[in-house]
Amino acid sequence: MNLQTLLYIGGRLIKGVIILLIIAVFNFFLIRAAPGDPAKVMAGEAGATDEVFLQQLREQFGLDQPLYYQLWVYISNLLHFDMGMSYRQNIPVFDLIMDRLPATLLLTGTAFLLSIALGVLAGVIASVNYKKWVDSLITILSLIFYATPLFWLAIMASLFFSVYLGWLPGFGMETVGVELSGWDRVIDIALHLVLPATTLGLFFTAVYARMTRTSMIETSRLDFVKTAIAKGMTPSRVTRKHVLRNALLPVITLAGIQAGQLIGGAVLTETVFAWPGIGRLMFEALFQRDYNLLLGVFFISSAMVVLFNLITDVIYCVVDPRIELSK
Repeated sequence: MNLQTLLYIGGRLIKGVIILLIIAVFNFFLIRAAPGDPAKVMAGEAGATDEVFLQQLREQFGLDQPLYYQLWVYISNLLHFDMGMSYRQNIPVFDLIMDRLPATLLLTGTAFLLSIALGVLAGVIASVNYKKWVDSLITILSLIFYATPLFWLAIMASLFFSVYLGWLPGFGMETVGVELSGWDRVIDIALHLVLPATTLGLFFTAVYARMTRTSMIETSRLDFVKTAIAKGMTPSRVTRKHVLRNALLPVITLAGIQAGQLIGGAVLTETVFAWPGIGRLMFEALFQRDYNLLLGVFFISSAMVVLFNLITDVIYCVVDPRIELSK
């Protein structure tokens, strides 16, 4: 890795930190603007509605302070890598997120790799068979999966493959009540992963398939491809070496943008399949008005999006050497 690359990455990291701070401030006001009082929610769960008790809760969690002071405390703590305590569970927010993050990364990472592999493969097959029945079939299936609501697809997959056929487990990350270790545990988690990862990945598979197909068709009509064919190159080599490599550039850009969006899709998928990730944690925190936990999940999700975009930029420059790294 040369000096220019290091300077580029350093500059992007500094910009990323500034963006994260702006997002943190925006999320703070967005959460505070939502209706509901965390003190009343906690008091209601405790079966107490006394005003003195409510005031004690507000003082305990700093909710009685002016909004600007709460923002100052939040940003100051965030700069010291302290996300505060969960109002509901009285556990550090960072610990709660780190406990759930591996499950979400496993789900979204598997869905991302699956969607990229299947989407690019389907797009290549469709472009090679342009205007044939295979192309039409892939295009129709892509439109269906793109237009189908994610939560409906997740429910139908769970009902059909888990309840009706009984082929795959439909809920959770591991079998409840069974102590497994080694490869038995790996296989058990993999079986629980099939439905949620496939469901989450199908929408993005459709996007990548259509993008790859369109990009390859456009690239195949360019002059350098016609020159390669005129020189006697075999069609398969032209497709692999010239068309596909250049057609992947917009797909890589799209993948980098949508890698962060998988977290948003994971909220629905994790809720339907009871997958113990940060998407489900965010859903629970929303109903509990757990401000600190919500802000922590939003911040970690934003950090992942910034990181994915940086990785995408670097990969883009590696795939296409014509693009120069700049600060």
